[in-house]
Parts: sequence; C-alpha cells; structure tokens
Amino acid sequence: MRKRLIDLRGDEEPILDIASYGRTPVPLTRRQLTQITLTVRRAPEVMVKVSGGARTVGGVEQHLAYIGRDGEVGLRTDSGEVLGGEGVARAITADWNLDMDSNRGLTERSIRQRQSPKLVHNLIFSMPSGTSPKALMAAVQKLANNEWALKHRYVMALHTDSGHPHVHVVLLARDIDGNRLNIRKADLRSWRVQFAENLRELGVTANATERAVRGLSRTRKNDGIYRAAQRQDSTHLRKRWSQLAKEVAQGEVAMEPGSHTVKQTWDAVVEGWRLVANKLRAAGEHEHAGQIRSFLGSMPPPMTEKEQLMRSKPEAKRLQPGDIDRERTLE
Repeated sequence: MRKRLIDLRGDEEPILDIASYGRTPVPLTRRQLTQITLTVRRAPEVMVKVSGGARTVGGVEQHLAYIGRDGEVGLRTDSGEVLGGEGVARAITADWNLDMDSNRGLTERSIRQRQSPKLVHNLIFSMPSGTSPKALMAAVQKLANNEWALKHRYVMALHTDSGHPHVHVVLLARDIDGNRLNIRKADLRSWRVQFAENLRELGVTANATERAVRGLSRTRKNDGIYRAAQRQDSTHLRKRWSQLAKEVAQGEVAMEPGSHTVKQTWDAVVEGWRLVANKLRAAGEHEHAGQIRSFLGSMPPPMTEKEQLMRSKPEAKRLQPGDIDRERTLE
C-alpha cells in the first residue's frame, strides 16, 4: 500500500515526505530549513478561505456594501483606485457588466436546478492580532497582482475593527476571456504559501503549513458554527454534547468512525518529522534536529471532536477509564 505523503508544501518539491524523504541523500535547501524552523517554532499561520460568493447582482452589491461599510471603508480596485462613498457598490457592478454576465452564466442545467453560477468569489486573507494592517494589505495586493492582474476584476477592503486584521477580496468569477475560475484546494494552498512569503518579505513572521503537519487533528468548522461557538451559542456543539451526555449516562461511549484515521494521520506526521530530524542530525544540523524534538514533545495528542468535548466538560470526569481507551491509542 502506498504510504501517505505528509508535506510542507511550497512551490517546489515536498519538504516532508514520510515515504522516502528521510532516507534520500539529497540535503535540505536553506529555504526548506527556513520552512521547518517556522513550523516547529509555531510561527503565526496565515489564513485564506472562501467565505462564499453571490449568484445575483443584488447579492454582489450587498456584499460590497458590507465590506465597504456602506461607503465608509475604501474599496481598492484591480487598477489601484480606492473607491468609497454612497453608491460605490452599484458603480462597481455596473463597471463589471454583471447584469450581462448574470444572463450569460445561465445554462440548461442551472435553469433546471434553479441556481445560477456564482458571479463572484468572496475571499478572506487574515493574520492574528498584532499583525501590521499595512503589511497585511500590501501582501494581499502583491498576491492579487500576481494571480489575477489583467485576468480577473477584483476589489479588496482592509478591516481592522475585529480581533484580527483581515482583507476581504471580491473576485469576479469569469476572466476577461469568459473562462470561469473554479477554486480548488490546490489554489488555496498556493495562495496561502504566497501570502506567507509576501508577509515575510515585509518583515512579518508568517507561515503556511498543513494543519496535520502541525499535529492538529481538529477539523475546521464552517463560519456559522465557529462564530456561534465563540459566543457559546452553538446549536451544533449543544447537539454533540447532548449525545455524548446520553452515552455517558448509559455507560457506553462509542468511538467515532474517524478516530482510527485521526490516529493514523498523527502517527504518519510524527514518523515524518522523526525522519527529517534524523537526517538533520546526521548532517550536523543539531540545532534544527533539537527544535524538531521539542516540537514533537509539545504536539497535542490526536483527538476527535467527541474526545475534545470529553476533556473540556466537567461532566466527562464521570467517565470510567474503560469507556474510551485513550492510553492504548496514544502508545
């Protein structure tokens, strides 16, 4: 069976390949060492996500009005202009000819399904609190110029009034030749890497690695669930906890189907890091090897969402050791 590839993806070859990387004689490049150092030191991770996308002209205008705070926050266009004031959202959709694009996007399938294709993609680029907003905006601008200049129309807005600075980007789904952009995971991965590199060039410590490579097994929740959890008002989490409480009361807590996969992935990540550490130690890079050992020692154990709930709730203390055999799975 082919071993799973765990890597720290850049725009070159994988940095961490658990199947063969630690056994190859090829030395690590300086860039790879930098990436490893950022990861094991837990440098701030950039975040890039698709937050949605409107299918109607009215929906696009509504989102533009939201990110522009109804004209109070400047919207920076792909030509470098900063637009604001009343009516700016409608002016942008008119400039983009979205009425025509909306009709052109209709197909027999979309009509049958009563759903038009997205006119725009809504993206968010963010960093933790304390990051320079000016550097953040400059990093996103450089990425946008590299990826979409002279191909896709877009506008962006910087928000600094929340817990962390972030940039909203509204990207026209069709390019100037009429081809649609379908955003894939590989695109988001590439954008994360570029975003982090752009920030580092501006003197901001930033990293872009897979969650699994950092030893994080927690699955990401959609925006609604995440925001509700932050407010301690999550229906999803209440349902999950209610089900767990019933299982505890019945004296039998069922393991989640994905728990074995979570453990396998965690083991693969640890194995990969150890291979790289051994290679660095053999090459005389004792400091880097030591950093990896410390990183492995601080990695959280692999846990499913149910297991995290058990550890976070006082009621979970009533569980008997045999209900979920964590000692065995962590060996």
